[in-house]
Amino acid sequence: MRKLLLFTVLTLLIGGATALAMTIEEALALFQGSDIMIPYSDEGRATLEEAIAAFQAALGVTVDLDEGNEADVMAFEVDIALLDVVSKLSQCYYTLADAFLEGDPEERPTYLRGKHWGLLCLRTDETFAATEAADGFVAAVATSDDVAGLYWTAANWLRAAEFNPLEAVFAGVPEKTDTINRRCLELDETYMNYGSYRALGAFWAGLPKLPAGTYRKNWNRSLGYFCKIVNEPGICAECSDCPDFGEFLPEMDAYFENRLLFVQYWLIEKGGYWEEAKRILEAVLAEPIGELYPLYNAISQEKAVAFLAEVEEHL
Repeated sequence: MRKLLLFTVLTLLIGGATALAMTIEEALALFQGSDIMIPYSDEGRATLEEAIAAFQAALGVTVDLDEGNEADVMAFEVDIALLDVVSKLSQCYYTLADAFLEGDPEERPTYLRGKHWGLLCLRTDETFAATEAADGFVAAVATSDDVAGLYWTAANWLRAAEFNPLEAVFAGVPEKTDTINRRCLELDETYMNYGSYRALGAFWAGLPKLPAGTYRKNWNRSLGYFCKIVNEPGICAECSDCPDFGEFLPEMDAYFENRLLFVQYWLIEKGGYWEEAKRILEAVLAEPIGELYPLYNAISQEKAVAFLAEVEEHL
């Protein structure tokens, strides 16, 4: 009788856990456009981790697959009909690391997992794979129309590279990720709320100060990309020989990270723009988070508080 009771309890527990697991449909429903709709909280993190598990289950990922090993992920067979799931898994890993793992030992390994799934998205395309084999990765990027696969590959790759920028430069990561983001702009400049402009603005400001070479810190090039997504005509007038990316659109202000990264990577790092940085940060903090971007607007406001304290030390 006791054994039967124990079996019944275990069955209920296991059945309950299964019933509570997120379905693939529920995981996909978390996305509106290119953004993921979760709160910046422990509940949001738990939801994100459940989505990752749902995507892994849909793809048939087993516990013995080492997602941190590029070769292992590249050998994983994926149904081409599930490539959207693969790119969303890459995005979820980026979001988990960026939003919830800062300073955690798992931060960089999580970005690497995201990078590997993004690369699998790209290399599943036969034309991409053949071009990469014949002419190299940079040439292959021009053949891809997979905006999501491209964007999340580069996003994860760049963040993983930040742990050792100099090593990344000599490994060719800058050229690859620069090429990817410029391809994203060609395909859909609005993806992730004009994300490749943010990425390239931060990219050129964040490179090491090398004495020579293409991929070294370039304030002017950084400003050119940022000036597409921030409404700062006075500062942007300082940009010499900058490309014309078109007019600034008010909708760009609704995604706070556009302004936050401009402050973080350009105004603060370059120095001497403390009043401007204070004004922009206070504007970000004064605006409601809103319903469109609950995660990243909340994160941006939290970071804005810390940056504002740093800026005020210089005033």
